[in-house]
Amino acid sequence: MSRRYPFCLATIRFVGAPWHRYILKLMEYRLLGATGLEVSVLSYGTMTLGGEGRFAAMGNVQVDEARHHVDICLEAGVNLFDTADIYSFGKSEEVLGAALGSRRKNIVLATKGFNRLGPGTNQAGLSRRHLIESCEDSLRRLNTDYIDLYQSHSFDAMTPMDETLRAYDDLIRGGKIRYAGCSNHAGWQLMKAHMTADRLGVPRYISQQINYSLLAREAEHELVPVALDQGTGIMVWSPLQAGLLSGKFRRGQGKPEESRLNTLDMPGNIDIEQLYRIVDVLVEIATTRGVSVSQVALNWVMRKPGVDTVIVGARNEQQLRDNLAAATWQLSDEEVIRLDEVSAQPLPYPHWHRRKFAAERNPLPAPVR
Repeated sequence: MSRRYPFCLATIRFVGAPWHRYILKLMEYRLLGATGLEVSVLSYGTMTLGGEGRFAAMGNVQVDEARHHVDICLEAGVNLFDTADIYSFGKSEEVLGAALGSRRKNIVLATKGFNRLGPGTNQAGLSRRHLIESCEDSLRRLNTDYIDLYQSHSFDAMTPMDETLRAYDDLIRGGKIRYAGCSNHAGWQLMKAHMTADRLGVPRYISQQINYSLLAREAEHELVPVALDQGTGIMVWSPLQAGLLSGKFRRGQGKPEESRLNTLDMPGNIDIEQLYRIVDVLVEIATTRGVSVSQVALNWVMRKPGVDTVIVGARNEQQLRDNLAAATWQLSDEEVIRLDEVSAQPLPYPHWHRRKFAAERNPLPAPVR
């Protein structure tokens, strides 16, 4: 099970010259999976950087603005920055690398490989050739000598697991990466990777990056239990489900003027009526607490079992500061349960059968972390 420091641990960290200038801030840090790597409970996602192609609908943050975002994140205590080679087709990595500059050594840098960025036969997937070439390309774009966490962006059914994990082992031994992780894997695929790594005597995936939100709770059936059982860290992407849980989408109101969903498809299988019921509760809690709807939705994910860090992105400074403020307070147990109930989804087989006929021998994880 993942480990963490007490909530809202106060830390004092150096933020700039002269040397006597310090800032006091509140940020919780958790150990990523079964490692000794400390990560902030909120991390910065960079899908809004670059603005190329279809990613322009998500944001168009360029170097100067990204540098300011990095400043804001570091001042808030964020130490994990996550990107991928496919984001704006490499431009996101370039912008992030330029924005970090000499501060790169002070942060945990994560990126991903798998996707096709060129027309060649071997320019996609998790083969040894593509994985190593993708890593080298990411190192160049990020302007760094090593990547702290290099992740398989998806499962590759065409490449033997042995080949992929041995390639990661070579990258670790060569000093190109420090740790390997995965994203968008099924529970059995993650477990197969763990067992293969153990058989080969190579490092396991230390983390999985998954979609998890009040509208996307499928991970609770397989991926979260695997993480808790095997000590695999959980990094959450799209905790606001592409902005659906930001408060912009309300019952009886038209679409917001600014939203990625005005040009992109709806993320996942969304029950619109349940969305409105969830937002109603989010608005009620947010109004009572004097915080934004987004902060309530983020705080709920931060409280769930096994979650080590929640990735937040932003189109602008206002969004970023508001999202980061979710780390400065905590939902009550009663509020978490209310949100659990309104966002509950039908259990698939065999989970409904186990809950109905074998619950005595299969207790659920604590609903509040």
